[in-house]
Amino acid sequence: MTAGPTAPRPPRQPAGQRKKRGALGPTVVIVLALVAAFVGLTQLYTDVLWYDQLGYLSVFVTENVAKISIFAVSAVLVAALMFASLYLAYRSRPITAESIVDDNLRRYQEALEPVRKIVLVVVPVLFGLFAASTAMTQWDTVLLFFNQEPFGQEDPQFGLDIGFYVFTLPFLRFLIGFLVSAILLAGVAGILMHYVYGGIRINERGLSTTRASRVHLGVLAALFLLLQAANFWLDRYSTLQSSSGKWTGALYTDVNAVIPTKAILAAAALIVAVLFLVASFIGRWRLPLIGTAMLVVVAVVAGGIYPWVVQRFQVTPTEQALENEYIQRNIQQTREAYGLEATEVMAYDATTETAQGALRQDTETTSNIRLLDPNVVSAAFSQLQQFRPYYQFPDTLNVDRYEIDGEVQDTVIATRELNPDQNQGWYNQHVVYTHGYGVVAAYGNRVEADGKPQFMQAGIPSRGVISDDYEPRIYFGENSPEYSIVGGGEGDVPLELDRPQTAGDEEGDAKTTFNGDGGPSVGNFFNRLSYGIKFQSSDLLLSDAVRPESQVLYDRDPRERVEKVAPYLTVDGAPYPAIIDGQVQWIVDAYTTSDAFPYSTPSVLQEATQDTQTAQGAAAALPAERVNYIRNSVKATVNAYDGSVTLYAWDDQDPLLKAWQNVFPNTLKPYSEMSADLMAHVRYPQDMFKVQRELLNEYHVTNANDFYNANDVWSVPNDPTQESNVPLPPYYLSMRMPGEEEANFSLTTSFIPQQSQTGNTRNVMYGYLSANADAGTGEDGVKSDEYGKLRLLELPRSSVVPGPGQAQNLFNSDTDVSTELNLLRQGASEVINGNLLTLPAGGGMLYVQPVYVQSSGDAAYPTLRRVLVGFGEEVGFAPTLDEALDEVFGGDSGAQTSAGAGVDDAEAAPDGEQPAEGGARPPAGTGDTLQDALNEANQAVRDSDQALQDGDWARYGEAQDRLQDAIERALEAEGVVEPQADGALAPEEGGE
Repeated sequence: MTAGPTAPRPPRQPAGQRKKRGALGPTVVIVLALVAAFVGLTQLYTDVLWYDQLGYLSVFVTENVAKISIFAVSAVLVAALMFASLYLAYRSRPITAESIVDDNLRRYQEALEPVRKIVLVVVPVLFGLFAASTAMTQWDTVLLFFNQEPFGQEDPQFGLDIGFYVFTLPFLRFLIGFLVSAILLAGVAGILMHYVYGGIRINERGLSTTRASRVHLGVLAALFLLLQAANFWLDRYSTLQSSSGKWTGALYTDVNAVIPTKAILAAAALIVAVLFLVASFIGRWRLPLIGTAMLVVVAVVAGGIYPWVVQRFQVTPTEQALENEYIQRNIQQTREAYGLEATEVMAYDATTETAQGALRQDTETTSNIRLLDPNVVSAAFSQLQQFRPYYQFPDTLNVDRYEIDGEVQDTVIATRELNPDQNQGWYNQHVVYTHGYGVVAAYGNRVEADGKPQFMQAGIPSRGVISDDYEPRIYFGENSPEYSIVGGGEGDVPLELDRPQTAGDEEGDAKTTFNGDGGPSVGNFFNRLSYGIKFQSSDLLLSDAVRPESQVLYDRDPRERVEKVAPYLTVDGAPYPAIIDGQVQWIVDAYTTSDAFPYSTPSVLQEATQDTQTAQGAAAALPAERVNYIRNSVKATVNAYDGSVTLYAWDDQDPLLKAWQNVFPNTLKPYSEMSADLMAHVRYPQDMFKVQRELLNEYHVTNANDFYNANDVWSVPNDPTQESNVPLPPYYLSMRMPGEEEANFSLTTSFIPQQSQTGNTRNVMYGYLSANADAGTGEDGVKSDEYGKLRLLELPRSSVVPGPGQAQNLFNSDTDVSTELNLLRQGASEVINGNLLTLPAGGGMLYVQPVYVQSSGDAAYPTLRRVLVGFGEEVGFAPTLDEALDEVFGGDSGAQTSAGAGVDDAEAAPDGEQPAEGGARPPAGTGDTLQDALNEANQAVRDSDQALQDGDWARYGEAQDRLQDAIERALEAEGVVEPQADGALAPEEGGE
């Protein structure tokens, strides 16, 4: 419907009103931009405060200056090339009569002309910013190139220092790849501009160009081909890093076909580049076009077909002979890159025969066998040492060692940290509950008579044989709150809960004020505002709990702190606490890695380090990073009280670490500054060991012919205590390896034959690897020469020594063991198999597994009740390690075990429950011993089975009566029930 001539017009708004409405939109945009900029600046400001407080501001500045510089150079380079290409194309446009300009082109020109100047600037800038955002992620590659250190080792093909492949080649690849992208963008931009303004025309006779466009695009094509020539040349060196063949590195075909043809292609590309450059000025394109076609043909034939022909018809028929040299290179370089070259290999003809006194020479090993499983006893630590619901222990504890009364004791240790989920309200979460309290440690090789952990450091206040005088407050740990407001001035009222009330403490829960330097100040308004924005908390800005001397503690996980102050390191997934020089320190292992070591087989860290602990979240998984070189180059400590981070250059001969020290000078200390106390708690890192053992599955073979045949490939056994098929984790043990003079704190693992997908491969022992994990010498700054030494026991390939899976099956299928385990499950109790430890002892392989029992109650926790021992086909199962060993070795193993290596049945609490407060345990049975009752029960089961087979129901009934009587007497002896006055058995008080 249209309005007629008399239709009223809408009233016109005053000009001033229209201007006000028009200014509203830009004003809102400007305000939002300013707010966003301010928020961004506060994030940058808080990062500066964090790094400055820790003393690592130079790391933050260097990294970000490098990123900004690379970003700026890259953006300017791409934008400048694109702008120059667009500008030159426009400037050299032909002046043609309007009648001969295509209508479409005329419309393009009319649409572009009003915004041409903007397009000439904005388009290059946008593409420049996009390309630069990708380029700046290579900041580490650029910095390593300009700060590289020689490896002092030459590659076996070209004779170049390994540093060329690790530092120079990645940088050149990055640089050439970036320049190729820049040239392509400039070329596309130039072609489009020439086309729009007539420099390139498509007509009936074909393509016509102006001289200016020919010169312009010809020069860009020549530059592109020059870069391709450089790429072809570098491809020669990259063959040493290639994993496209059966083995990593340049193999026979690469050396004799690929490398020569890459050199030919580089020369051909260089020639064609010259032809394009000449043709761009003389206007004759036949030669460069023919050259380009020939280059493509050569690239297909020489670069693809010829190597295939050599591989198929020359190498494949005689592969073993021709590849022998290159396989040997791969073996040597891989072992070097992963630190395996110095592995000490020893033939170990392990026996499966048991004899009395067989363990008499293994006293140092048997006396240190760890019965406390750090993966199981966390609940026991919690029930016995948590004290308040706002405390917690990690699900998996740590294994360390301490010298007690002149003897080194394996220790299961953990910190009592906060449980942030138990606290409600901002004030409680961030002001009152700020830290955990104390270290709890138990002997690894002994327990209390009732199966509970035997603590060497415990309680609140924290006391024990490790230390009665150390700083127990845990402000920085693996389960700390997101952030806490701590500190204050003199006279300020303490706001933080320090520790709960203890016996005899009439004043209630103790309060404290943090007095360290653990975080940035939030005493002034701007800092409070910045952190209020960072944590999205108005309470932080408004609460009177934030005082002039207050600090904010955040990023408190030890791994996270090390990763931030050393962004060039890959951090181990299992930090562990130790009491060192009166302070609780988190010890964190860190690695330098590379994926560019020539001839070295790559590993994916996440896959290589996967085991039971990572699958259950007990240890952090490493990133899915592909590496073929790794060194445990840095040991770091994080103070649990003030969060201070100290980095020690542990492998000071590592060229990668030296290069990073050039980048970030004065951020690492030499390990010579480590105290003797700290050195005594340094251990060989688990993730490094897991990567090495994964490689040793194949690279324990050092002869190229044997390696080629692949008839001796191993596997890391799966954890037999778990239902899922995940590798068995390595275990820390104090033990003496065959051939050693004394016991050492070691990290150990087993090897079995490579397992087929059908699962029918023999699960027998083929190898046993230990790493000396003890660096201490008792001297400041001196580490043991034996630290990190790898020792590999190789068993005969005809071995019948059970592997971990077979050993667990023997335990599970043993009739006596099954009968007793069923007894332990009485009253809905749960039987928990602890870690299956493997030790070379008695001339063979000894398996030891603690067995825990836990009731179904809410407050139940696992307690040690039995010890399983296996050697060959023999199985022992007893309350103590000594008894179990004697069962296996003919009644007298000859072993010396630690006092408390097992339980006293008369003292053991049923099902892992705590006795009633102040109450005594009911007496055990006064009749037969537990073993006598179990033996009779076992015989009764056999008699019942035989009677069933014979059809003798009378004898079957009599055997069943004997079985019931034996079970009741066993339960009585076990303390699960007690006799009543009438002789009947009554459940123990508190039992089910």
